[in-house]
Amino acid sequence: MPRPLIPHRRERILAEAESLILAHGFDAVSVQAIADRVGIAKGAVYREFASKDAVLEALLQASMARMTARSSELVGERPRLSAAYRASIEVLLDEPLMVAAFLDDAGVLGSYAVAVRDGRYRERMLEIVRWIAELQERGELDAGIDAEALGLALSSTTLGLLTAAQHLGPLSREQLAGAIGAMEALVSGLEPAAPNAIRERRS
Repeated sequence: MPRPLIPHRRERILAEAESLILAHGFDAVSVQAIADRVGIAKGAVYREFASKDAVLEALLQASMARMTARSSELVGERPRLSAAYRASIEVLLDEPLMVAAFLDDAGVLGSYAVAVRDGRYRERMLEIVRWIAELQERGELDAGIDAEALGLALSSTTLGLLTAAQHLGPLSREQLAGAIGAMEALVSGLEPAAPNAIRERRS
């Protein structure tokens, strides 16, 4: 006899999968375990997601979408570079899976962390390069800095943070926030003073 349909099945799968991954790590979690937690057959998970990797991919994409939306709420659609870093501290720390990925890359993301070879990181770097160029055109970032070089440096820093716990030892939420805050301080040195700050100094 078929099991009854579970309302909001896809959302339930994602919620239970995130809970299991945070508790046990991606490699230790099976599709069967996710199905058991939701109360559905394993085949029902595969009807929503092609693989276990696809479940984690959906979770990470949802986290990124929430972070992007929250950042826009905090700093608007066209923030200065330092403001974007400042906002990223708050929005990142509100996402348990993303925090866990930064603080314990090997344990939480497991084999998935090293399996990503689809060019997404390079595409994100190129998006950052384009954003830097736009900031320079608007006069909000030092035009003397090579946009591609800066984009590479910033992207490499983010990727380095993703593996820092693996290579440098355990990190805390405070250390992660502090590292991002240090990047904010560094990039703010490449920005001209905001108009309000100029007026305040003159008054």
